[in-house]
Amino acid sequence: MSDSKKPASAPVIDTNKLYRVDPQTRIAAIRKGIPASMVGELSSMMGMSKELLLGSLGLSRATISRKEKDETALSKDESERVLGVASLIGKVQAMVEESGDPTGFDAPRWVADWLAKPLPALGGATPASYMDTFEGQKLVAELLSMSQSGAYA
Repeated sequence: MSDSKKPASAPVIDTNKLYRVDPQTRIAAIRKGIPASMVGELSSMMGMSKELLLGSLGLSRATISRKEKDETALSKDESERVLGVASLIGKVQAMVEESGDPTGFDAPRWVADWLAKPLPALGGATPASYMDTFEGQKLVAELLSMSQSGAYA
């Protein structure tokens, strides 16, 4: 019975749905606090080490580990940063769907790779280094939008 906390068939994070949800619903989730386990699920989906994800989000490994162990929710600030990454993945998936055939495209892994690459538009910094603040996440999302429209190369 101790295994029944999370059924094997539990769905992974639906980043596409999260991206498309109305702002009020996303804000409510942030205020309530998302489960700390979402950090591990997100890192797994992205094929990115949890350490790297936590580092890019500016989150404390000890704090997140404790909250996972205690099955408690993340704070508003922590929730906002984690949901920001999940929404970014949803944005990329939506962009691919709008631009062509998404068959075989792995948005979470693509985002993980892209976040790690230095960009001229960021003065040679990586997008991951901007993911620890809301404004940084907004900037990164704008860069993705500009790349889709061809305004940024």
